[in-house]
Amino acid sequence: MRILVLYGSQTGTAQDVAEQIWRESRQWGFQGPVLSLEDYNMQQLIEERLVIFVVATTGDGMEPDNMKQAWRFLLKRSLPSSSLDGLQFACLGLGDSSYPKFNYAAKKLHKRLLNLGAKSICPLGLCDDQHDYGHLGTSLAWIADLWQTLSSTSAVRKQPEQEIVKRWKVRVLEQQPALSEERLHWTQRQEAHVFKLIENTRTTAEDHFQDVRLLRLSSAQTITWQPGDVLEVQPQNSRENVQEFFDLLKEHQLDFDASTVVEVSSAHADLPLPLPYAAPISLQQAARYIWDLSARPRQRLLEVLAQNCEDEMEREKLLEFCSAEGLDDLIAYVNRPRRTLLELLSDFRHAMSKLTLSQLFEMMPLIQTRSFSIASAAASGTLDLLVAVVNYKTIMHTPRLGLCSNWLKGLQAGEELRAAIKPGTMNWPKEPETPLIMIGPGTGIAPFRSIIQERLHQQQLGHDTGPLVVFFGCRNKAKDYHFMEDFKAWQVDQSVEVHVAFSRDQENKVYVQHLIKECGAHLAKLIREQNAYVYVAGSSNNMPKAVREAFIEALDNDALHMEQLIKQRRYQEETWA
Repeated sequence: MRILVLYGSQTGTAQDVAEQIWRESRQWGFQGPVLSLEDYNMQQLIEERLVIFVVATTGDGMEPDNMKQAWRFLLKRSLPSSSLDGLQFACLGLGDSSYPKFNYAAKKLHKRLLNLGAKSICPLGLCDDQHDYGHLGTSLAWIADLWQTLSSTSAVRKQPEQEIVKRWKVRVLEQQPALSEERLHWTQRQEAHVFKLIENTRTTAEDHFQDVRLLRLSSAQTITWQPGDVLEVQPQNSRENVQEFFDLLKEHQLDFDASTVVEVSSAHADLPLPLPYAAPISLQQAARYIWDLSARPRQRLLEVLAQNCEDEMEREKLLEFCSAEGLDDLIAYVNRPRRTLLELLSDFRHAMSKLTLSQLFEMMPLIQTRSFSIASAAASGTLDLLVAVVNYKTIMHTPRLGLCSNWLKGLQAGEELRAAIKPGTMNWPKEPETPLIMIGPGTGIAPFRSIIQERLHQQQLGHDTGPLVVFFGCRNKAKDYHFMEDFKAWQVDQSVEVHVAFSRDQENKVYVQHLIKECGAHLAKLIREQNAYVYVAGSSNNMPKAVREAFIEALDNDALHMEQLIKQRRYQEETWA
């Protein structure tokens, strides 16, 4: 029987889950591809009989980038309500309950498919990243229930001898062709621009716990962007991690090393080959540009690592980590200490010693792009980013380092990088006279600096613009006051109404929500009488909820009014974990 597995994935997790479902489907006797929603012609959905959707939610309830085109097609009003009468489907969502629009993309998709006549064969699955087990807390049981349902309705049975389903064929090239390294600096589908780094400056004090960087970029190309847009970058592994990886290979005397050149092809006609594998590559290139060596190991890696392991204790442990019964141990070993792929490979030495080249390609996760809010208007002449460098400690001996932020930190002025500009999630009012109220603690200030610069530029051109009110919060005025000079200039020329909370500069902690309450009557008047828009950006921990409650209090505790503002997109949040 044919089964189609489609995914909408932003960071690779939904793709990982979709491919797991696809591998298991082969064990149950099904045939059919696993594809991103952008790789599938949605007009053919009417011909399908069984489809499994795995969909992540990103930003403020938004669908992933590789789902947007498919979603636009499904929303067409011209589609009859009986379009998908012959389709049976199941939908698994990946989300985070710390966000207000929890699993919104999956919920919308599930409802729309039902509206078009499709039949759901099992309840909508809603994975929660806040669960102790992460998405595994829901996905493992949901997938097991899926096969149970299909076995009772489609008369399929699990094969007694489970075939190891491989994705790729790897062939070593004895005669090495000329290798292109330039193409590996950007391996995404969307167009990338070449930027030159003008400045890479630390904006926090040297003794502050967090290193935050202001990166200024320029381009020889004519590039423009809108306030709220984001820059998507593709990081590279550090030279230290690459060296550690090849030291591991050398230690175990494997018959491949950095100089090995391979050609990779798909092991299945209906499985697309990732763009980084489109031409021959060396393992040196793969380790530098393609594989995420600092990633947290996923179950697929452990499963592959166990295949040839001859040490009974290591093999049992790896397979236990891949089981539902071993989840507690997996979380304690991998998730809580944030153990990296390289650290795991170092721990399972017997398994590493039997690793084949094919298995290496099978288990290695690909580097995913990261997106950063652009912190300047196009008229400013430079594209600015405000990047918090991820560096923290766990029980592990060495600090945990974020791949992308530390790569950006290490770039020197004059170096080039390739990156793509894409729309952000914020929708600005069409009328420039509309007042804007912006709340951006920490690096959340980045997109608001962009819109403020754009509005002030429009004023200089003689256009009328509405009032700008900005709330910024940080710990100390002397240590992490990002864009301090900009704030001072805005205050001096009174072009922007500025409110700043320094939470640690006095005995009682003061946050942005406290300042919002103090200005409650003024803000309520802007919202009610001048139809102001409110924007919130920053950490998704406690801040968004506290700010929302402060605005409800300012609106005379009218929670229904707040709900209406959210529905009208006059109150928007762009937050991240």
